[in-house]
Amino acid sequence: MDSILFSHSYFYKFDKKQWDNKTPFPPLGTIYAASYLRENGYTVSLFDTNLIDAPTGIITKLKAEKPQFFVLYDDGFNYLTKMCLTTMREAAFKMIKMAKSEGCTVIVNSSDATDHFEKYLKNGAHYIIQGEGEVSLKELVNTLSRNENPYNIKGIVYIQNNTIVKTPKRIVTKNLDEFPIPAWDLVDIEAYKKVWQQSGNDFTLNIATTRGCPYKCNWCAKPIYGNRYNSHSPEYITKHIKYLSQTYGVNRFWMCDDIFGLKPKWVQNFNTALKKEKLSISYYIQSRVDLLLKEDTIDALAESGLEEVWVGAESGSQAILDAMDKDTSVAQIYEATRLLKEKNIRVAFFIQFGYLGETKEDITKTISMIKELVPDNIGVSVSYPLPGTKFYDKVKDDLKLKANWRDSDDLAMLFKGTYSSAFYKKLQRYVHKEYRISQGIQNLNKFNLKKGKSILKLAYYVPSAFIDKMQLKNMKPTNG
Repeated sequence: MDSILFSHSYFYKFDKKQWDNKTPFPPLGTIYAASYLRENGYTVSLFDTNLIDAPTGIITKLKAEKPQFFVLYDDGFNYLTKMCLTTMREAAFKMIKMAKSEGCTVIVNSSDATDHFEKYLKNGAHYIIQGEGEVSLKELVNTLSRNENPYNIKGIVYIQNNTIVKTPKRIVTKNLDEFPIPAWDLVDIEAYKKVWQQSGNDFTLNIATTRGCPYKCNWCAKPIYGNRYNSHSPEYITKHIKYLSQTYGVNRFWMCDDIFGLKPKWVQNFNTALKKEKLSISYYIQSRVDLLLKEDTIDALAESGLEEVWVGAESGSQAILDAMDKDTSVAQIYEATRLLKEKNIRVAFFIQFGYLGETKEDITKTISMIKELVPDNIGVSVSYPLPGTKFYDKVKDDLKLKANWRDSDDLAMLFKGTYSSAFYKKLQRYVHKEYRISQGIQNLNKFNLKKGKSILKLAYYVPSAFIDKMQLKNMKPTNG
């Protein structure tokens, strides 16, 4: 069988905010695809870009291995790949050109290539796989290896006779347990461990228990798995965890699903499966506040080892949540936070400023919610228009000068919002300072000497936040 060199286009070192965290995760989606193709008889290898300095490093591997196929298969479980950061796109184009110059057939599967296949074809890719890619990839390389025409393969885009051919969409796989456990052996786990040691956190590996999300927040794109939601069985995930624990000594995991544990009783059955295998783990997840309030979900999560949950709080204004089609309430944010804290589960908020129609009153409500609830962590961003969303359609006429961030800390307003990019960048810093002040006051009131550093930092944050507040007050709306 032919050989396949897999790679992806996310470089942590090109994204300073993420690299400074020193908590990189291997390209899970990439090694899922590699494992699947290996199971189907292909020789596979990996050029993992996560920890390297430049895409040119791939030349040595291309020359040494001389693969028939170069597959640029992005990790669709990494939410940052949905943002199509321009630094990563530029790196992808360079690798595509280098692989093509070495005689490889170049195949690409990514959120960006799904949304902008013309750009990738123009830069040398032979085939683009749109959406979920493993099955399409297997069928494509099988067909090309037999020198046959791929026109019957669903979910691909290519050029034939100077015309772009786009085949019908492929339906996503429903039974995820059909996929073998990812090809972790292709990853240099020790290299990841060395970076994690610098973070001060316990080494953690990423696992996906599901694919897709059925909710319809109008700013969230789903270019790979769509609006469908499919789940591995608790037994499959437990088997996966057992393998990673026994092979690499890892017992802490980032469950990188868009929504963890949505399927009724899944969390409870997962807890039972872990106990059956006598596995003691800690993990953290992303979820929704309304989902967390169902049945005994929080109890089961706590019992199974949940350490932290990131929730898409987004805003403290119900008007903004409704405008986003979020289908959650501010009251649910408050209740879920209270219950999680009662179970000693850390709760973190994703906060989004700058949505269409947001007013200063809406911003004030969000800041007040953060200061009142004092979550254990926050991630603050501005609304980002992703192709394929209702939100994108509303603002696409404003995206002429810039349609993508260069990295995840760009924070530029890509459309005409209530305020300018400068305002929201200042607001992001201000909110973090107000949050740290609330943490410090909380620890001071509880006489929590273990958190003494946060108390001492009040001397910096209080005056600094006051200055930011005054500067924000003087910044006028874009239409004012």
